[in-house]
Amino acid sequence: MIAQIVLYDGCDPLDVIAPFEVLVAGSDAVGGELAVELVSAEGPRPVRTGSRGLVLQATAALDPDRPGFVIVPGASGPIKGDPDDGVETIPVLLARVGETMLIPLMAQAFANPAITVATVCGGSLALAMVGLLQGRNAVTHVLGNDVLDAAGATVIAARVVDDGDPVTAGGVTSGLDLALYLIERQYGSRIALAVETLFEYERRGTVWRREGRLSVAL
Repeated sequence: MIAQIVLYDGCDPLDVIAPFEVLVAGSDAVGGELAVELVSAEGPRPVRTGSRGLVLQATAALDPDRPGFVIVPGASGPIKGDPDDGVETIPVLLARVGETMLIPLMAQAFANPAITVATVCGGSLALAMVGLLQGRNAVTHVLGNDVLDAAGATVIAARVVDDGDPVTAGGVTSGLDLALYLIERQYGSRIALAVETLFEYERRGTVWRREGRLSVAL
């Protein structure tokens, strides 16, 4: 199987690299069973991130037919500013994703039962704003939860939310937690713990899952 981590212009590099590093370590722990690749909707190309022009290299085109994970990062840039003055704010960057070839490819990925779509930070907003998370349980960066709600998703106050497909995560550092959870979900807790030990990082919080009993008191 393969983990395809999506690059697009303006994406947040930490949303990309944190899951990449964790998933590569997980792959090593299971003898290389999991391929990990940086992809874009347009195919192999240099992609300018939103963090002072840092460039990452997509080595392949996103393929919605390949079983595994497709991970969509959020964007990096100013929160406030006037787009008419050329300020590329995070909302502008995320909205622009909806005008690219990525969206029909993501719709195909959602339709493929062999793929789990996952997002970090504003990645869920990019999908929600084009209707792909309508009626789903999800989370994003705390500053974007109102937008996520307005786009028809049910916002869950958890660092990682497993709605079956998708699996979404909150602010930028939650990319570590997301990737560790995906490893645990696919390969088990012992592999995930081995990666946590390697990184000297413990996953934070309880993963919300669409299962189990509901609280009658809280």
